[in-house]
Amino acid sequence: MNQLPDDARDETSGIIKIIGIGQSLRGDDAAGLAAVRFWQERYQANIERPYLQVELAELPGIGLLNLLIGTSIAILVDAVHSNSKPGTIHLLSNDQLEAFTGGAGSAHGWGVAETLSLGEKLMPSSMPEKIILIGIEAGNLSLGESLSPQVELALPEVARLIEQLANRV
Repeated sequence: MNQLPDDARDETSGIIKIIGIGQSLRGDDAAGLAAVRFWQERYQANIERPYLQVELAELPGIGLLNLLIGTSIAILVDAVHSNSKPGTIHLLSNDQLEAFTGGAGSAHGWGVAETLSLGEKLMPSSMPEKIILIGIEAGNLSLGESLSPQVELALPEVARLIEQLANRV
């Protein structure tokens, strides 16, 4: 079972933005998109929470920074590649994302870790107070494929983590 990062336990106010990131046509790279959709269907449908905003971002690249402006807490859900077993869930705070730069980063090149690092350098006052990444270990990234069974099985746990984080405020 994944535990929330220590800095995710503090009370905050403001907007929480949940951003599913991925590429829907490349197998497990769609994991972030699928997990946020799963969460919306299971938890969000009948609850009004004006402090929550949801985005589905296909390959946002540097455009991710625009999605973060005005946000107190960002919960990013994305496929990652770190040589763990496909479907493994990584729960990381912003300062832990450095382990996912370069060759280990996002499953689709210029990744979340690199983008957030750039944002901290270029526009530190516009970045969220807290950023949490729920990374889902990708296995199959083949063009035109659907999610692997291992990643599909991880979706309910990822949705539970999203809900747990979203209810903190």
